[in-house]
Amino acid sequence: MLRSLWLDDDDGGRLTGPGPQRAAAARVGTPSVEIVGAGVTGLSCALTLAEAGIAVRVHDARGVAGGASGRNAGFALRGTALAYDEARDALGPQAARELWALSEVALLRLAALAGDAFRPEGSLRLAVDAAERVRIRAEYEALAADGFAAEWREPPVGGCGGRFHGALFHPNDGAIHPLRWIGRLANVARAAGAEIVEGSRVGSLADLAAAHVVVATDGLGAGLLPALDAVIVPARGQVIATAPVQPHTVVCPHYAREGFDYWQQLPDGRLVVGGCRDTDPTREATRDDGVTPQIQSRLEELAAAVLGAPPLITHRWSGSWGETPDRLPLVGPVAEAVAGRSGVWIAAGYSGHGNVLGLACGDLIARGILGEAASVLAPFDPARRFDGAAAPL
Repeated sequence: MLRSLWLDDDDGGRLTGPGPQRAAAARVGTPSVEIVGAGVTGLSCALTLAEAGIAVRVHDARGVAGGASGRNAGFALRGTALAYDEARDALGPQAARELWALSEVALLRLAALAGDAFRPEGSLRLAVDAAERVRIRAEYEALAADGFAAEWREPPVGGCGGRFHGALFHPNDGAIHPLRWIGRLANVARAAGAEIVEGSRVGSLADLAAAHVVVATDGLGAGLLPALDAVIVPARGQVIATAPVQPHTVVCPHYAREGFDYWQQLPDGRLVVGGCRDTDPTREATRDDGVTPQIQSRLEELAAAVLGAPPLITHRWSGSWGETPDRLPLVGPVAEAVAGRSGVWIAAGYSGHGNVLGLACGDLIARGILGEAASVLAPFDPARRFDGAAAPL
């Protein structure tokens, strides 16, 4: 049962299983750019570079979508891990607006690339008590003031027997089938000329001979960049899925308790539920893709609350991502003094919010390599965490 629902629902492996498009070994010669990580960020970067005619090779120790990009709960959300009002306070109004707009453009691009692997349902951020209602209402008012699409919902909302005290509806958000979406992104990148080598573990940046190297492992490539390991900590998200349940009552992705609880219902009625890691935070700070009785029990309780009765659990799995102290990713070039070699770029530490943001950041890293500076990345500058040491954009 420790197998992702997405793996069992992947058209028999048509998109991510063995096939003629999956490279068994690297091509002869050294490419201009080598990318570590075949998740959404690495593949987005590879696609932009390949479309520009740059020789690019992607390495992944597992395979396409083998990490968090293929093992999450399938949410496609705008913004960053910071609520919009928090981002305005932390970064300033202009930077917050630019980042939100960046994520909206990325979400449109994701929808175009993903096809029916994306469902444009919106999302609900739910308040479990009066205090969370105040925080969510503040985000709604900030979004509305800056002209972004947002709707306030009064109770009853979100089901669960009137448990919630209000909600913010994001109409432009949606849900994805992670493996199908990343599989399609990989196929588009391959068609553009990118080389993807699966089962290729990179032990050291010194093993890569390309002029430019992109570390796109969300900060979980232990030992690859020691400075990164010191800044980004792992976080594991455990997930369950149920047998089909009718009627279909969860109309879009839901999340509550500051994002520690989240769930969506698939078109066939299966409920996907994740989170609860705050109940055992020490044990969940891990790269291990296992599950634990404590968290799984809490997820089953949450599923029963959502559905009104205990469901049949068919799948249990987890995926790990990288978290930063300020909940903003590190995206940009890294100084030689920090990386141990020149030409190193990173895009990591999305703090659980990388499905859409990773697509945007992979593209922007590629454009940076191509010589196109992006001021929108300033809040993500690695220098803020690497003791001020970063390479110039």
